[in-house]
Amino acid sequence: MSEQTGSARASDKAARPFLYVVVCAAGVAEGVGGLIDAALARGWEVGAIATPVAMGGFFDVTAVEARTGRPVRSAWRTPADPRPFPAPDAVVVAPATFNTINKWAAGLADTLAVATLCEACGLGVPVAVLPCVADALACHPAYRESLARLRGMGVRFGDPYPGEPGEDGGRPEFGWERALDLVERG
Repeated sequence: MSEQTGSARASDKAARPFLYVVVCAAGVAEGVGGLIDAALARGWEVGAIATPVAMGGFFDVTAVEARTGRPVRSAWRTPADPRPFPAPDAVVVAPATFNTINKWAAGLADTLAVATLCEACGLGVPVAVLPCVADALACHPAYRESLARLRGMGVRFGDPYPGEPGEDGGRPEFGWERALDLVERG
């Protein structure tokens, strides 16, 4: 980290800590505004990064931009473009899909979202994950190995959310604020 970047981050920390929220393409992503609202209420500034597929209608991009006051990022910036977000103090991945978790664990940084996750771990930034993976996919050996690898890297996981309807036909609540609890613990 350059001296200029380090001093800029120190002044950002004096104001409010900065949280990256990485959004993946799962049906519950439409509720990500609740996570952002909770983070703002807890004193975080927030920037959202989404997988390219998630940008295609899985959540209201305009509403997220209005909440955060920043553009939702999904593509890399050019070297001449300014950094749109300060360095993160923490990262939350919610909802985290089978695809993103496996690519991240394998180091396949082919999207801005996954590259951001790979980099955050390398920088020692706390990362919390709320998986949203169907039970059938969660049984796949590659997924179980990915979870073990990421846990070994210090990634904090909330309970898995398969999204299966209950006996009443309704889906359980997605525990958005649990991600904040995970990154805020010591």
